[in-house]
Amino acid sequence: MSGGTREEDASRVLALRQGLAEIGHDEDRNVAFDYRGAAGQYDRLPALATELVRSQVAVIATLGPTLSALAAKAATATVPVVFNIGADAVRVGLVASLNRPGGNVTGVSQLGNVIVAKQFELLREAVPRAGPIGFLVNPANSNAASDTSDAQAAAQALGQKLVVVQARTQSELESALQRWSSSRPVQCCS
Repeated sequence: MSGGTREEDASRVLALRQGLAEIGHDEDRNVAFDYRGAAGQYDRLPALATELVRSQVAVIATLGPTLSALAAKAATATVPVVFNIGADAVRVGLVASLNRPGGNVTGVSQLGNVIVAKQFELLREAVPRAGPIGFLVNPANSNAASDTSDAQAAAQALGQKLVVVQARTQSELESALQRWSSSRPVQCCS
């Protein structure tokens, strides 16, 4: 299950298939895949998770975003849910702890949002006299609020001005980048 589309997720689904094949689970022999994607319409994720549970799948693998894993967790307390997310799985409420997740939910938490402060430190080191730093975020992403909060805290700790620009869709991206540009975010070679 994913928040994306079959095309966007093709490489990840292929990797999942290959990984399962390596341990003896071949699609043509003893396993079947039932893909569900929300195509960016994250409000559809709970219904997609419920569909999968009703079809009596053996396991739900979520490909992202975090909302996919949260929807799967909400849909079942018995079907195993395996996630791969960039957020802190404990912080977003997927598991009780990383070493003992408990319940039917487990997976990989890459903790991408945890490194936001380090990214700001490295940027400051690379461009010590930087002006405002632009931070582009998709407000529909379940990590948007925590990522933005982390970025604001990191910028504040460095005494750095942060300009947060939001874009949900490709069509919003151009105007968001224009707003970002007009706020004079950090430039490499001034």
